[in-house]
Amino acid sequence: MSTAKVASWSYAEDFIDESPVALAARARGDKLGCTPVRPAAGATLRMLAAAVQAKAVVEIGTGAGVSGLWLLEGMAAEGVLTTIDIETSHTRSARSAFLAAKVPHQRTRLITGRALDVLPRLTDGAYDLVLVDGDKVEYPRYVEEGLRLLRPGGLLVLDNMLWHDRVADPAVRDETTTVLRTLAKSLREDERVLPALLPVGDGLFVAVKR
Repeated sequence: MSTAKVASWSYAEDFIDESPVALAARARGDKLGCTPVRPAAGATLRMLAAAVQAKAVVEIGTGAGVSGLWLLEGMAAEGVLTTIDIETSHTRSARSAFLAAKVPHQRTRLITGRALDVLPRLTDGAYDLVLVDGDKVEYPRYVEEGLRLLRPGGLLVLDNMLWHDRVADPAVRDETTTVLRTLAKSLREDERVLPALLPVGDGLFVAVKR
């Protein structure tokens, strides 16, 4: 990559500033060992939620609440974010972030548990956007659940789909990288969706459900 392209990428990544609440949540996330979405990815999530006027969103992988804050900013004023994480400490951190951002409590539903146990209990076709950012090896199963939950025209969004620049390197064949690379190629050919892979943050894969 040329120096000019690297500079342009860095400029785009830093183009949108995070709120003080998101910055504080990011710091908590770093201490918890969970990696929040980067600001450019967060801004993209906000834009996508606004574009579909999302009223019902599912997030797999709450983390420290950074991505949830971005999503809530873009969602309809009455929209509800259902966010799932297996770690109690993550849920607690996200709740603190939402409280600090003065998000009405009725707009968030925080569920502590294994996503593959929780998702089957959610209603088919009832959601406008599903964000996948949990256990990478389980992404293919999350995707199937996500497609079931989405309405036609809804958005399936997968974070970390470039996985620290490893997916693009065919010589890298560890389990996580291979799962993500294979999944992206599979979705590229899946007639149920219209996909795009965005070089934002660690890679956002976005697909519209037909």
